This record gives sequence, C-alpha cells and structure tokens, in this order.
Amino acid sequence: MIFVSNFSILVDSFCIALEIMSVETAPPQGITLYSHEDDFRSHWIRFLLAEKQIKYHLIIVNEDDEDLASLNPYNQLPMLIENDLKIFNTPIISEYIDDRYRQNKLYADAPAPRAEQRQYIWRLEQDWLKLADIILCHSDTLKPAEAKKAQQQLKNILISLTPLFQHYPYFMSEHFSILDCMLAPIFIRLKQMGIELPAQQCRPIHLYCQRIFNRPAFLKSMTLQEKNRYSAFIPHSK
Repeated sequence: MIFVSNFSILVDSFCIALEIMSVETAPPQGITLYSHEDDFRSHWIRFLLAEKQIKYHLIIVNEDDEDLASLNPYNQLPMLIENDLKIFNTPIISEYIDDRYRQNKLYADAPAPRAEQRQYIWRLEQDWLKLADIILCHSDTLKPAEAKKAQQQLKNILISLTPLFQHYPYFMSEHFSILDCMLAPIFIRLKQMGIELPAQQCRPIHLYCQRIFNRPAFLKSMTLQEKNRYSAFIPHSK
C-alpha cells in the first residue's frame, strides 16, 4: 500500500511538472505583432487592432533586429505571427485581421466595395506612402532638393484631394473603414515630414483629422514615443 501511494504521488508530481513545462515553453497564443515604435505602417495595424478591440502581444523592434531577420526575409515591419502563420505585407496583414476577427468589420464583405477598398489602398500606397517613405525613411541621407521635391509632391496631392473629405465624416464614406486606419498615421506625421496644409483651403482635411485623432482607439494604438512626438495633435493629451 505504501509503495502504491508513493508511486501515485510520483506520477502526480511528474504530470504537474510536465504541465508547467508545457506552459513555459508554449508559444504565445493569438496574435504577436512585431512593430516599429514610430512608423506609419506599423501604426496602421496597431490602429486596426485597437478599433477591433483585439488583444495581442506587441514586440517593438527595428528593421535591423536580428530576431526579425530570422523570421522575415525582407526585414519589413510590421510583421504578424499567429500560430504557424507569418505575414509581413501590411495590406495583407490588415485584410487577414479583419477576416479572421469578424467584430467591428472595417472591410466590405460584398465583392464590389471590397475591390474598391483594395484599389484605394493600392493607389494610396503608390501615390502617398512611397513619398512618405522617401521623406521619413531616408531623412539622414536624402538631399535637400530631393526632400523638398517629395514634400511638394505629397502636399500638392493632398491639396488636390481635399474635396474627397468634404462630404463624408470619413474617407469617402459615412462609416469608419480600413481606409481611415491607413490614412490617420500618415496625417499625424505630416508636420514631421515638413508638410503644412493651408488651414482654409484644406479645412475638410483638418476637420477629418480632428475627428479621427479623437477616437479612443487611435490614442490606444500609439506607442509611448508616438504619444510624446505627436502630443500636440492628440486632444486627449492636452
């Protein structure tokens, strides 16, 4: 009887030890997001996650981080990991999250409006984000003439598109969408890019920014560095 009792205790202890080991060595459940601390593409995904109220594990890194290089052949940020899935293209990450987690949908479900949203994202990537990349990502090596050219190009584009912000509370829509998640991180970085939009001529854009920056999810999506750098534009921080 003593032997059986001791054996049972030994088995129980072994099982408990296995459970502890499995918990300690198990990968994090749900989404892990590798993000830059101040980057408009990373901010886009953090804003999306905050709007959808999704809990996730945030890892702040730089593009030259060794761990990132081992996970991502392009060293791109942001990067999402969920179970065995790794995604490092921002529009694909964005659409995956919205399809995987159905609450607070930000993409359209119907094929035609979904295609229209994808086309807008593609156009904004080509027309806006490439210029923002030139200004922000190469600020140390960029020649003044090249910086001024990119700044003027982006400023002219925004001024010419001001009427798009005039008739709806959100970008081309009565409802907040994925396009707003994409645009807001660009708008809050305009001053950092050396771009000042005329107050009267671009009033619809300024009002749009106030509306978006006032959203609780926008503040929640920001890193500490972003909150410090862009505090003048965040109503909650004044």
